Amino acid sequence: MRAFYAELSKLFSLPGIWLAFLIGTFVPAVMAALVITQQKEKIIATGLSDAGYIGLGFGVQGVIILGVLAVSSEYLTESSESGGGNQITTSLTVVSSRFHFLLAKASAVTVISVLLSIVAMITTVSATNIILGEYAPAFEASKLIGVVCYWTFTALLALGITVLTKNGIIPLTMLMINSSVVTVSVLLSKVTKLAFYLPDRAGMDMFMPMSDSFDKFHIPFIGGLVMFAWVVVLFIIAAIVFHRRDVAS
Repeated sequence: MRAFYAELSKLFSLPGIWLAFLIGTFVPAVMAALVITQQKEKIIATGLSDAGYIGLGFGVQGVIILGVLAVSSEYLTESSESGGGNQITTSLTVVSSRFHFLLAKASAVTVISVLLSIVAMITTVSATNIILGEYAPAFEASKLIGVVCYWTFTALLALGITVLTKNGIIPLTMLMINSSVVTVSVLLSKVTKLAFYLPDRAGMDMFMPMSDSFDKFHIPFIGGLVMFAWVVVLFIIAAIVFHRRDVAS
């Protein structure tokens, strides 16, 4: 437990973590508000809207930053006054088990991701109700649980990829672009059904409603299992690579 609390403390001490909180908290509500404002008449006429869920899909960028920072901060070179080393050296000295170190870090990221996703849902639902008033569609509890799982699994995928790369630039760039500008898995799903088994595409089936622009392939439970399987496999690979890398050094 001490390792877990230490990882929480390290995360909250990072300046970049507040950017993650800002994006995760407000981006979903802002995106939902923009879409709802543009389609307000249609939403009122049909009584249905996936605008809130679209916003929650974009807001996942906050936990991507969280997952990347949790690992990349360990490899930043300290100032000359501090000896010019890396935080990872101190961390591995304090926590002798490499697996326990990664587990504590993943646990800290999981807890913060869950809390951040809950706050994001509150702000998004609030924005939807303010704009639509009595016409606001009800958010389904099962889909909101799917959002929590999607955010948490995405954060853990970001963490695992960063463990492999030892650098935050590559996973941050790749995951941020994929979750905002060009969702590669959605584009590939138009070409091959194998793309529906990519983690982000399967994960979105946990909460995205059926619409003209989004075709569901898995039922929510199966989509969650597929994404969770990716997380488990990636974590195992990252743990093995991290252990060997450390032993070699």
